[in-house]
Amino acid sequence: MPSTVERMSPSHVKITMTVTLDDLQPAIDKTYKDIARNINLPGFRKGHVPASLIDQRYGRGSVVQEALNAQFPDLYNAAVTENDLKPLGQPEVDIVNLDDGEVIELTAEVDVRPDFELPDVADIIVTVDPDTIDDAAVNERLDLLRQRFATYNDLDRAAEAGDVVVIDLAASQGGIDLPEADAAGMTYIVGSGGLVDGLDKAVTGLKAGGHKKFSTKLVGGEHAGEKADVTVTVNKVQERVLPRVDDDFAQLVSEYDTSGEMLDGLRDGLERMARVGQVNQARDRVLDALAERTDFELPPKVLEAELEGRRQDIEDQLAGAGFSLERYLSEVADEPDKTPEDFWDELSVSAEKNLRSRLILDKLADDATDITVTQEDLSELIVNRAQEDGVTPDQEAQHMMEHNHLAEWMGEIRRGKALMQLVSRVAVKDTDGRKVDISRIRPDGTLGEMTTAEAATTPEPAKAAKAAKAKKKA
Repeated sequence: MPSTVERMSPSHVKITMTVTLDDLQPAIDKTYKDIARNINLPGFRKGHVPASLIDQRYGRGSVVQEALNAQFPDLYNAAVTENDLKPLGQPEVDIVNLDDGEVIELTAEVDVRPDFELPDVADIIVTVDPDTIDDAAVNERLDLLRQRFATYNDLDRAAEAGDVVVIDLAASQGGIDLPEADAAGMTYIVGSGGLVDGLDKAVTGLKAGGHKKFSTKLVGGEHAGEKADVTVTVNKVQERVLPRVDDDFAQLVSEYDTSGEMLDGLRDGLERMARVGQVNQARDRVLDALAERTDFELPPKVLEAELEGRRQDIEDQLAGAGFSLERYLSEVADEPDKTPEDFWDELSVSAEKNLRSRLILDKLADDATDITVTQEDLSELIVNRAQEDGVTPDQEAQHMMEHNHLAEWMGEIRRGKALMQLVSRVAVKDTDGRKVDISRIRPDGTLGEMTTAEAATTPEPAKAAKAAKAKKKA
């Protein structure tokens, strides 16, 4: 069944396929049998209706077209293989000639991966942050632990900077209450800022039971950015007492028996986090460097679908968390000056970058002779995903099959392996000039040989992380 290809653009082709009635005859015979089993005609048993009567009722052309529809996937896949094409979406099919003659002709237009050459990467050098951790970073992590396990003593005096107060807030405009802007039972550290302007000044000097009115701009909700009168009522004034760093504290907050072991564990954890950061930085920067040296046209429809999918994901997650984009930018992302238009523009750039990187990695994987995906690879990926999603591996595998993710997940593994091969071919150094062996850093930041599924692990897209933060905060 011959086929020809007309390249409409670097990333779009028209495939013309021809099929003879002899080639199509088995599919036509099957179509007649299927129709015969599903119709009732007086005088004929089900499944025994003659083809001539089916032609009279439905038309010979309809039968041939249905047979052609059933045969199309095989015709299309054969043409794709024959012409070494890399489709990036579903084809738009047109039957050019369906006369009941000897030859039937049909076309399929589809976006494809454009042809491009990958540059030599031997001279690429990427720089990542060092994995060394100083005492200040360890002490900062220790302070967070101490704050988490702090105790609070009620004080019978006015609030001062550094005290902890439990407060209620009530807002109004022109004497009209704004209940949606109220808050009750909030814990706040005097002098820390971060809520509304004027709050620190208002609560300083108030004892438990005291209250004060002040004017400020609201920072969230329907009236965000508007002036309002806010009354703060102090319910408690407390002193925060941080625990001593000793062996008892170590046993309370960690798996260690002594404070010295706990501090070593904190340092080790920070070092592992730093190594994970090195891996992510190396992967991103190697891909960026390669993309800058590789010029090719992105298929417009595929890019549009990529962007629309990302946009829909974000809108769904924000809606599920009860956030508008404006509120998310001001309250969660802490980017009150960024407009929704700026956000979507950045998403568009990110989608284009992601698609370009994916096509580069797909070509790298295709060009490599030693990149394969085994059942073991897939099983490890399923186990890793199940742990991340908090489900069993069987549930994750069932989800994969129900949502037809098999090809997608296998593609992720191939791209992950291609990316690690790419990183292994370039020089990676930290900002102190030391060589970094990325291949020895496991996903948890420990050092050792990685499994194939671990090597395929790629960083989460920024948009997903942001949406997750929005959902979590809600």
